[in-house]
Amino acid sequence: MSLSDGMAAINLEMSSRVPRTEYSAHFHWDLVKAVCGIEVGSRSSMEGQAKASAAFLKAWNYDFMWNILIHRQVFDGFCTSMGHAEYTQGGTDYDNTVNCPFKSPQQVLEFEPWEQYGQRDEGKLIKDFNQHYEMLCNDEPDLVNTTGIYVTCISGLIEIFGWDMMLMAAGTDMEGFGKLTNRYASWIQQYFNALAESKTPVVMVHDDIVWTSGAFISPGWYRKFVFPNYKKYFAPLREAGKKIIYTSDGNYTEFIDDIAATGVHGFVMEPVTNMKYIAEKYGKTHIFIGNADCRVLMENDKDAIRAEVQRCMDIGKNCPGFFLAVGNHIPANIPVENAVYYNEVYKELSQR
Repeated sequence: MSLSDGMAAINLEMSSRVPRTEYSAHFHWDLVKAVCGIEVGSRSSMEGQAKASAAFLKAWNYDFMWNILIHRQVFDGFCTSMGHAEYTQGGTDYDNTVNCPFKSPQQVLEFEPWEQYGQRDEGKLIKDFNQHYEMLCNDEPDLVNTTGIYVTCISGLIEIFGWDMMLMAAGTDMEGFGKLTNRYASWIQQYFNALAESKTPVVMVHDDIVWTSGAFISPGWYRKFVFPNYKKYFAPLREAGKKIIYTSDGNYTEFIDDIAATGVHGFVMEPVTNMKYIAEKYGKTHIFIGNADCRVLMENDKDAIRAEVQRCMDIGKNCPGFFLAVGNHIPANIPVENAVYYNEVYKELSQR
């Protein structure tokens, strides 16, 4: 683990090795057990799991950790439950609860976030961000930590309305849905203002704006109602000197330039987004994190795994802000021996 290498990349300084991070791998208990020799599983105590995860982060030499604080809890229970498929080892995250407080697209279009959720105490928001960041730094002082916001814009609307109601509302009245988006953005702005006043130097901004196939609303709609709000969100962060790292699942290739223009300093992406384009256009001016494909790690083909790591290194190794990561996570169904080999190849190829 290297805070110095991680911060070098954040500051666009070339370190002697390509820094790295991963998502979920430290909860892949069979992998953690194989790497660290610690007996741990989905039914282990939280204390035991935390100890094992920390050992894994050191063993795999993480330089950066993806974290946010603000999620659906800020909606005080007035939001949609869409359930959750089994993802974690042992299925501990499975949830079949499905309900929505909205009964029609018109109710969605008429929704007033300020009336429902109200004004927040800025001092408390700042304190919460600071406490979260300090806790993360206390737990993992040897890497770059972030705090931030998950429900930035589209992700906030998804959490409140659910996919079905959200898409029906957008299809019913796209302009009205855009005005609703602006009202939501006005409300969530108070969290960005507080984040700007917090102690964290690197902030994570998450917004799932696309599907794997790309935009699910007209690109022009995003350019009218999403990205102008991003600029408003990010203005106080930039004025405060924060480094803004942006994450979206899916394929946001067509919006890379739009997102860059909003003022972000870095991109986190899944394998379907074109990392080569980011490297070629923004590789000397921006951070980027990605984007090896876990589907390659599913196959028992070491040549393919090596080729996938090589692909990422060929794209990013000459860019000072590049971090390697498996862009779509290393979940519990990835064979342990394949994940271990992936890490061996990373270590072999990571030296600049």
